[in-house]
Amino acid sequence: MDAPPLIDREKTAERLLAASAKHSFDPDTELDWDAPFEEGAWFCPPELVTLYDTPLWRRMPEEQRIALSRHEASSMAAVGVWFETILMQLLLRHTYDQEPTSGHVRYALTEIADECRHSKMFARFVAKTGTPVYGPSRVDHALGRVLKTISTTPGSFTGTLLAEEILDWMQRLTFPDERVQPLVRGITRIHVVEESRHIRYAREELRRQMTTAPRWEIAFTRLTSAQAARVITRSLVSPEVYAAVGLDPAEALEAARTSPRRQDIMRQSAKRLIDFFSDIGLLRGPSLPLWKSSGLV
Repeated sequence: MDAPPLIDREKTAERLLAASAKHSFDPDTELDWDAPFEEGAWFCPPELVTLYDTPLWRRMPEEQRIALSRHEASSMAAVGVWFETILMQLLLRHTYDQEPTSGHVRYALTEIADECRHSKMFARFVAKTGTPVYGPSRVDHALGRVLKTISTTPGSFTGTLLAEEILDWMQRLTFPDERVQPLVRGITRIHVVEESRHIRYAREELRRQMTTAPRWEIAFTRLTSAQAARVITRSLVSPEVYAAVGLDPAEALEAARTSPRRQDIMRQSAKRLIDFFSDIGLLRGPSLPLWKSSGLV
């Protein structure tokens, strides 16, 4: 007979599969991709733009601020494709040694199907914005390849939550905001609904993994997860967006880096997640300085 944790895992999977059957979306048909962008509408709430409330922001005309929101939203969408590609690989690797007929594996495959649609949705949005295709730096692109290759099983779910919960917090502010482009609101609504299931799946599995993994694996997970946090947070918005809207890149990057408002936004976006990580024992030992340097703690 299955051990109680595996019984609980199956119950969760069956509930998530039922929810997926009722509340899954096809972005190609759910969203109006042919409608033009609305003049004067933002591409994210202005409060989430990296330069918001800085001295540089106050010197920028409204048109330039909206343009920056367009480029930053496009950057986050392109990075979202990168995140999702890594997450799909990690989930497939997790299922490799699992019982393929289990609800747990069936839900993992369902989530991968969701992530495929999300990646296509984000890529289609980037193309529609007409911006350059932003993405992580070469160094972070390489680090992503390394992290997904050496990741432990709990590390895989930690990375999943880091990418998903930070974006989820920002998108929950975006989809109800009537100042924002209807297409962006539609994209974020779909993503929030479907990611809520992914987050629950990852949280419950990570908690189980942290109680059963050997000590060396937990110690390794703490370090690699902290490094993943640094890579994810600095990759969300490409520094190249500033030059694209006519700003001095060095001045704008420094303004964003030192902005108390931006620092607070990043901490708020991760607060619930960091509390969870602390509760399950991830924020300990030599990893703490790395977590602090990520700006999330």
